[in-house]
Amino acid sequence: MSGSTTEQQRFPVAAGILLGLGLGGFFDGIVLHQILQWHHMVTSAGYPADNLDNLRLNVLLDGVFHASTYLFTVTGLFILWRTARKPHFWWSNKLLFATILMGFGLFNLVEGAVNHHLLGLHHVNETAPRDQWIYWDVGFLIWGAVMLAFGWKLLRDGLKESPGEQ
Repeated sequence: MSGSTTEQQRFPVAAGILLGLGLGGFFDGIVLHQILQWHHMVTSAGYPADNLDNLRLNVLLDGVFHASTYLFTVTGLFILWRTARKPHFWWSNKLLFATILMGFGLFNLVEGAVNHHLLGLHHVNETAPRDQWIYWDVGFLIWGAVMLAFGWKLLRDGLKESPGEQ
């Protein structure tokens, strides 16, 4: 068997981060796009959901977005499953929660910075008055930064407890 015992015991941080990226995307797509209908993928990029053609385009792009979040989730589960099957694998709920939180926060930060601010494809709450969109967008970034920072702290604390990291 290749790899040292320490390598076999290490928690797969990438798996949790990928799961968090996927769950963050699912939350955004399901809650903000579908349930609350605050925005769709390109509603601020010249395709407001105010006619059937624009709505069809937005729903298609929302589907592509969901497919990518699905791929993040499946990849994270695959890495976690592959690692958990190794002998001497040390399971940690704290590390799993920490890394999922980090991935969710990273999703918010990247998606918010790129789609809301850099490209202006859509904004968090387009049902609010237009002059308030910035507050929703900045709040989304703050929420992501808090999740990332808290997840990072939990990860550091959890790694200190991990037999594979001592």
